Amino acid sequence: MASISWQAVTRLLLAAAGCLASLEVVPGATWTATNTGSHVQAHGAGIVKESGTFYMIGEDKTLGSAFQNINCYSSTNLVEWTFENALLTRQSEGDLGPDRVVERPKVLYNEATSTYVMYLHIDDSNYGEAKVGVATSDTVCGDYTYLGSYRPLGFESRDIGLFKDDDGTAYLLTEDRPNGLRIDALSDDYLNTTENVYTWEENIESPTIWKTNGYYFMFGSQLTGWNPNDNLYSYAESLAGPWSAWAEFADDGSNTYHSQVSFVLPWGDSSAIYMGDRWQPSNLMRSTYVWLPLELEGSSVWLTNRGRWVPDVESRRWGVGPTETQYEGEDATLSNGAAAVGCSGCSGGLAAGYLGGGGAGRMELGVRSEETTKTTVRFRYTNGDTSERYGLVTVNGVEHEVAFLPTQNGQTPGSAVLHCDLAAGDGNTVVVETLDGGYAADIDQVIVPEK
Repeated sequence: MASISWQAVTRLLLAAAGCLASLEVVPGATWTATNTGSHVQAHGAGIVKESGTFYMIGEDKTLGSAFQNINCYSSTNLVEWTFENALLTRQSEGDLGPDRVVERPKVLYNEATSTYVMYLHIDDSNYGEAKVGVATSDTVCGDYTYLGSYRPLGFESRDIGLFKDDDGTAYLLTEDRPNGLRIDALSDDYLNTTENVYTWEENIESPTIWKTNGYYFMFGSQLTGWNPNDNLYSYAESLAGPWSAWAEFADDGSNTYHSQVSFVLPWGDSSAIYMGDRWQPSNLMRSTYVWLPLELEGSSVWLTNRGRWVPDVESRRWGVGPTETQYEGEDATLSNGAAAVGCSGCSGGLAAGYLGGGGAGRMELGVRSEETTKTTVRFRYTNGDTSERYGLVTVNGVEHEVAFLPTQNGQTPGSAVLHCDLAAGDGNTVVVETLDGGYAADIDQVIVPEK
């Protein structure tokens, strides 16, 4: 039988995935939670999958870098996310008190104790304590009980990850600034460290492991603070090594498409989903998520930059998004004070502005779909404020709340996504107006999949 390369297999899978529903992951966009109307706040996150539902657990950066909440969101398709609970919240004092660093929450389920165990990076505002914190819960998105903090095996610990092997043995992945990146085994109850398994001399942070096809792949970021860099990976056939030399897995000089790895979610035997944060250090609440398919051939992994892509949960495949039509915001029907406004970074130099406000400005646009389907509509927009703006977007009579994060200098468009139902034909209407009495974002384009 003739052999077939993984690249050819990927092409076949993409062709087969072309018929999948067009609910898309859009890296770097504003993701509005289905039940809050605000951007998803779960940074430095990990994923727990249980009974067909994905639970994303991460940091709330609404008010900046100091600890606020550890949030949990749920999804069955990796595209639409619902806020479930704040698992840990700011306390009046102690590790979880004001002006504290509480980062990189990762959760594992311990079958022996029927307990969910969360590890976190715990620190003071000067990053001088360098500890791990531990919390537990009976349910994945329930209230967690904080048990305290310690230095694993007596060593410093900053950015952390967790990994559970096939035999149920769990490991802490921890960046120890004086000594390097460590893999430490956890006790049977996952509440403490027992021994060091391997240490790299290199300082690599935000570590995460993907195991597949007989290899362990360790991913991590170089140390550049909030600024992105070319993230790296190393592989081995045993956690104890020997491990390969560190190598890049995205285009050289791309700074991993302006992101930092947080988690790698297995997605079939030969692919995974890279999950990273696109930090905005001057205003952390506007940080977004860069999720991309991670591809494998032998012991080589690579990431390709994609503006959008379609995950298929049932088949564990992914595909490219369908062909789109771009509608100009200024060409919509503008009423109640809404008007075309200048925008140097927008298509044609114009956008639909003054949506909302005292005159309750409104834009209405007719769009086409080849099929009756649920799909992802994208908005290219600008928001010159330092906080989110909110819009009431009505599609074919169904109201949706959409958040619009601040954009760079108010002239460079960002993207926001809405997952909504369209009917086959030209009779679809998209209306954008105010949600809270203020102004919605200025709309440069409404981008609609053709099917």
